[in-house]
Amino acid sequence: MSDNHVEIWNKCLSVIKDNVTEQGYKTWFEPIVPVSLTDNVLTLQVPTQFFYEYLEEHYIDLLRTAIKRFVGAKGKLAYTMPVDSASSSGSITLPSSNRNYPKNPIGQPAPERLSQGPINPFVIPGLKKLQIDSQLNENYTFESFIEGDCNRLARSAGLEVAKDPGKSAFNPLVIYSGTGLGKTHLCHAIGLETKRLHPEKTVLYVQAEQLSTQYVTANKNNNRPDFINFYQMIDVLIIDDIQFLAGKAGTQDVFFHIFNHLQQNNKQIVITSDKFPSDLQGMEDRLLSRFKWGLTADLQAPDLPTRTSIIREKLSDNGITFPDEVVQYIAGNVRNNIRELEGVMNSLMAQSLLNKKSVTLDMAQQIIERFVRNTVKEVSVEYIINIVCEYFKISPEQMALNTRKRQVVQARQIAMYLSKKYSNASLASIGQQCGKKDHATVYHACKTITNQLETDKQFKVMFADIEKKIALS
Repeated sequence: MSDNHVEIWNKCLSVIKDNVTEQGYKTWFEPIVPVSLTDNVLTLQVPTQFFYEYLEEHYIDLLRTAIKRFVGAKGKLAYTMPVDSASSSGSITLPSSNRNYPKNPIGQPAPERLSQGPINPFVIPGLKKLQIDSQLNENYTFESFIEGDCNRLARSAGLEVAKDPGKSAFNPLVIYSGTGLGKTHLCHAIGLETKRLHPEKTVLYVQAEQLSTQYVTANKNNNRPDFINFYQMIDVLIIDDIQFLAGKAGTQDVFFHIFNHLQQNNKQIVITSDKFPSDLQGMEDRLLSRFKWGLTADLQAPDLPTRTSIIREKLSDNGITFPDEVVQYIAGNVRNNIRELEGVMNSLMAQSLLNKKSVTLDMAQQIIERFVRNTVKEVSVEYIINIVCEYFKISPEQMALNTRKRQVVQARQIAMYLSKKYSNASLASIGQQCGKKDHATVYHACKTITNQLETDKQFKVMFADIEKKIALS
């Protein structure tokens, strides 16, 4: 039992190693020597005063979490530091603050060490009094977010998050979809509803590119600790378009530590992406694994009833009416995403106002024809399935069967691969349309087809023939 402190510290290190960079672990944790464990206080020997201060500044929460896990709820931390001079030797004991990261509600003084110059507190956090703009668009509410089968899960999860941020099972909440299907709108709605229900909480919406730019600026100005502290004080952090952090190792590293701190302190994280987390390229595995801790929900292209409701809601908001036949025509012919739908409606309203004419079916047909001609056409999953089935001389119903027949399996995998390439549908949506499979099956199918294209010349010729039919559609 005399080596119990060593055993406990080794267990702590196993947790710490998974939560810091390899270089950070080697620099700040490998030199530490466990000294004793007495009355639930684990004493660690550190090399220098600076080393002690750095641990307390940057890693105290992680240390405290690990110690409480393996020592118990009453576990505490203390340090010793060797003293070695011509006149004396031995060690001195330094207390740990055993504190939380600083809380910093709006209008409250920040720690004195923070910079106090005339700097935008959002770009580089650190003013004595933080004036945090949540960056929320007040027009993007839950009331204006039309619910349908295509978005019901994500919308319901967003409402639950706003009611009890950080406390529900949906933390993090990851929302993914193609372009123009309402991810950003839903993010703002969650933020606004949270502020309405919990006015004392600090909510922040930020685009991933903005986060990266802020980090680069903070690093350049030697304000990295201030940057981290700022984000660790947020109660509900909403990061839009996380895929823009791909390949940005520095920003991913700092976001990893921010994410861990917020999670450990029951703060809410909401993330959006244009792909399912497993499909994101250029992202660290340790981040991707954390994105899966909560709920991942997709937004699909709106069906006809949802598109019709969106049109009527927008017309109502603008105090305008369209003939019912025009509403039905727009809803039936603009299918890709909500952004295109709103673009067509804005064009129609502008034409009507400028020409002082009522909107007619003929006007709608002309606008949509021009709009579609100037828009890159998306091929639907249904169309791709029909092309592939026609090539293999099977029916779509046969392709959806749960069978191991080589022809059917290959047709289904090709359809999945081409749907991912040519449509804006999510992997989950593609899987549902290709025999009610899950996104993991689609991901596996895409990898299988990629491997065959690289290794099988005969398959490559056959595949090119099918792809040509789709490309010419």
